[in-house]
Amino acid sequence: MKEIAIVQGFENNLDSRNRKGIIWHVLFQASTIVGIIALIALMLNVIDSAFGYVAYEARMDPDSLTVDGIPVEDQSKDQLVALLQSTLSSGAYNKLDNETLFVDRSREEVFQLVVERIIRPKIVQVWKFWPSLTRSDEIRATVTREYPKAELDFVSWLTYDFVTRPQTSEPLTAGVRTAVLGSLWTILFTILLAFPLGVGAAIYLEEYASENWFNRIIQTNINNLAGVPSIVYGILGLAIFVRALERFTSGKMFGIVNLTSENGRTVLSAGLTLGLLVLPIIIINAQEAIRAVPRSLRNASFGVGATKWQTVWSHMLPNALPGILTGTILAISRAIGETAPLVVVGASTAISFDPSSPFSKFTTLPIQIYQWTSRPQEEFRSLAAASILVLLVLLLSLNASAVLLRNRFSRRF
Repeated sequence: MKEIAIVQGFENNLDSRNRKGIIWHVLFQASTIVGIIALIALMLNVIDSAFGYVAYEARMDPDSLTVDGIPVEDQSKDQLVALLQSTLSSGAYNKLDNETLFVDRSREEVFQLVVERIIRPKIVQVWKFWPSLTRSDEIRATVTREYPKAELDFVSWLTYDFVTRPQTSEPLTAGVRTAVLGSLWTILFTILLAFPLGVGAAIYLEEYASENWFNRIIQTNINNLAGVPSIVYGILGLAIFVRALERFTSGKMFGIVNLTSENGRTVLSAGLTLGLLVLPIIIINAQEAIRAVPRSLRNASFGVGATKWQTVWSHMLPNALPGILTGTILAISRAIGETAPLVVVGASTAISFDPSSPFSKFTTLPIQIYQWTSRPQEEFRSLAAASILVLLVLLLSLNASAVLLRNRFSRRF
C-alpha cells in the first residue's frame, strides 16, 4: 500500500508539473506572438506613410519656362544653366556655382536645381498608402474639386534620389545623404574607441585582475554604467569633448581651420560620446564571452609551456571572438539609433553639406527623423517614414557585415 501511495503521489505531482509547463509554454508563445504582431504593425505604419498620392502646385508654371518650343523637362544642360543664371540673383547663382561648378554637375543635378529654385512645387495635400489604394477615385475627385491647378502623382518617398540628395527645406527635393554620411562617420569613431577599449578591459578583468576590493568596485561601476540614461552621456560628452577638449575635437590643435565648425560640436565629439555610451555594454558582453571559453583550453596551453599572454592571444581570444562580436553588434545597434546624446553634443537639425572630416559639423539619421517628425506638415512625416526605412536598411547592413565576420571566425576556431 505504501508503494502504491508513493506512485500515486508521484503521478499527481507529475501531472501538476506538466500542467504548469503547458501554461508557461502558452504564456511564452503568446508573448512572442504579441511582440511579432507589434513589430508588424509598426512596420506597416511606417510603410503606409512612405508611399501614397501627393497633390502639388508649382509656384511658377513650368510652361512659362519653355525655350524655342522645348519644355523645361526636355531642355539640355546648357539651356537649364542659362535659365538658372537669368532667373536667380547673381549672388544665389554664384553660391551654387561655388558649392559645385556647373561644368561638373550632371544634367539631372542641374534640372533638380531648376525644380527646387525656380519651379518650386508646393505640396497641398498628402495621402497615405492604404487610402491611396482603396480610395483613389475619391482622391482624384477631391483634387479636381479643391485644387484645380494641382498635379496628382503617386509618390514613393523612398527612392534612390532620396538617399543621394542632401537635405533641403522643400519636401519634394529633400534627401538624407548628409544624415547617412554623418551616421557612418559617427559610428566609425564609436567603434574605433569602444571596441579595442572594451575588449582590452574585459581581458584584463577576466584574465589578469586579482580578486580584491578595488577590482570589485570597478566591476560594479561598469555594471551600473550600462544602465545609465543616454542623456547623461550626452552631458558628459558636452562637458569633456565639446568644451574641455575643444581644441582637439575642433581640429585647432592640428592647425585645421574649419569655417563650418569652429567649436567642438563635431563628428569626433559625437563618436567619442557614443563610444562612452556603449563601452560598458561591450565590456560586459566581452566578459561573458571570455567566461564561456572552457578552462581546459587554458590549462592545455599552460601545460605545453605557453605564457599567459600567448594563451590569451592564441586560444582564449579566438574562441571568445564570436561572442565578443555579438555583443558589439548589439552595442552598435543601440548607438546608431541614439538621439538624445547627439542633441546635447550639438548635432545639427538643418545642414546641407556633407561631413568631410572628423572635425565637420554633422547630423545623423535619428536626428533627421526627429526633426521631420516635429514638423506639422504631413509631407515631412512621410519623409521621416522613408528615413526610418533607410535607417533600418543601414542598421541591418552593418549587423549583417558583423554577423558574417563573426561566422567566419566561428568556422576558423
